[in-house]
Amino acid sequence: MPSEKQAAVKYYVGVDVGSASVRAALVDGAGTVVAHAERPIQVWEPRPDHYEQSSADIWGACCSVTKEVVRGVDASQIRGLGFDATCSLVVVDKQFQPLAVNSEGQSQRNVIMWMDHRAASQVQRINATQHRVLSYVGGAMSVEMQPPKLLWIKENLPESWEKVGYFFDLPDFLSWKATGVTARSLCTVVCKWTYTSDRGWDDSFWKTIGLEDLVKDKYEKIGNHVLSPGEAVGKGLTAGAAEELGLPEGIAVAASLIDAHAGGLGVIGADVKGHNLPCENQPITSRVAMICGTSSCHMGVSETPIFVPGVWGPYFSAMVPGLWLNEGGQSATGKLIDHVVRGHVAFPELEAKAEASAHSIYTYLNSHLDLIKKSLPVGFLTVDLHVWPDFHGNRSPLTDLTLKGMVVGLTLSRGLDELALIYLATIQAIALGTRHILEAMQAAGHEITTLFLCGGLSKNPLFVQMHADITGKPVVLSKEVESVLVGAAILGACASGDFASIQEAMAKMGKIGKVVQPNHEHKRFYDKKYEVFLKLVEHQREYRSIMNSV
Repeated sequence: MPSEKQAAVKYYVGVDVGSASVRAALVDGAGTVVAHAERPIQVWEPRPDHYEQSSADIWGACCSVTKEVVRGVDASQIRGLGFDATCSLVVVDKQFQPLAVNSEGQSQRNVIMWMDHRAASQVQRINATQHRVLSYVGGAMSVEMQPPKLLWIKENLPESWEKVGYFFDLPDFLSWKATGVTARSLCTVVCKWTYTSDRGWDDSFWKTIGLEDLVKDKYEKIGNHVLSPGEAVGKGLTAGAAEELGLPEGIAVAASLIDAHAGGLGVIGADVKGHNLPCENQPITSRVAMICGTSSCHMGVSETPIFVPGVWGPYFSAMVPGLWLNEGGQSATGKLIDHVVRGHVAFPELEAKAEASAHSIYTYLNSHLDLIKKSLPVGFLTVDLHVWPDFHGNRSPLTDLTLKGMVVGLTLSRGLDELALIYLATIQAIALGTRHILEAMQAAGHEITTLFLCGGLSKNPLFVQMHADITGKPVVLSKEVESVLVGAAILGACASGDFASIQEAMAKMGKIGKVVQPNHEHKRFYDKKYEVFLKLVEHQREYRSIMNSV
């Protein structure tokens, strides 16, 4: 904890709600994480593709971790609070009490998670309208966005629909809990709800898809007061929320961000002088921030709107004020690696050996690959093992949630070697998917030279090196692995007035650590792997066509 000599230091609290846990950090004005805490949160999966959470459980975890990181700190030094969260849908009644989003009537389960795919038929109908707002989400809306989920609730849970007072994106629910103000962040409504920065809500869209009730109440249920990320919300922290969070009453609370966008904010604006990077002395538009956790997001900014087929956006000022954002993504990355590794018959052996060596299972797998590679580069071990990674559908650039995972090149082997190889092939498939997204962005007009990685998977050196080698671009890792939390703290710093702008806070609080260069000698091998990668999805579609002709 800080000493008395540091009494003049100003601190900001960042709170990040991920898919499986809530984290908080105390961050100073230079972007250093001084204290960090984490708590798990519950996920219910009542049936396939249905994922639910509890807003009360999430808020309780936010209070717990925040109290922990500020323990022992002089309250006068804490200047601002920023939230980020997954873009999950929170449903409450007119008294702000939780409403069930399930047929079991379990009202405490009032959150439909971002990764929930229950609204597949609703999103198909929405996309069939070809409404003009769809051009701002890559041409087709994702099942992970909010309009299809709203339509699903109206059509399947009429009792809940009648009682609804407010629908919140989870980041906005948190700022409401802290301030009592129902303002929404421009980030959430633009990226997930079809609000456009120039025209706001489009009445005709909601009427066309059968949600005219939202228009009738002048959008009170989904938000008619919109703030820019980092803007101060209301009069700051209420007395009740201050007591729950262990923070001083009245400190500035910022308009929030979606978690991936907070990660982008925490890493993409860092000063790279002296690191021999192609993006040095280039505008920030030459960078893509990759936030790699349960899923992965690829955030690129531009001076003018760029319409990329299959990539969300362009969204104006949704992450960096004054710049347009395009957001590519992969629905399952960390979750996919975990699924493949834990589902393998050799997993118990791996777990036991990793525990005996006091390493994580992934550190152990990486070292095991080094043992079996012999004279080959590690990546070349998968010359005849190929994975198509869309076990949870394709978010970008194919926007096809019906796509499935594929593995080609399996043998009867049941040992650790085989597990290590399928793990490697899965990581390569994720990196090849990133290349696919970057190529779509570049074809549409983005000029990308450098990747900036953060999130849990950025701690895995194999994952990082494969992304460098397969994309052919240098990868910059942030000094603080917890870039998402730094991004949330940047919001609080801006709301406090201690920085003149988000850009100034990004430059001063974002710091880069290690730089990983691609091995260009391996280019030909990965070009061939990419050729196979694209063939896999072509074949999957052919197989589907054959079966549909039955």
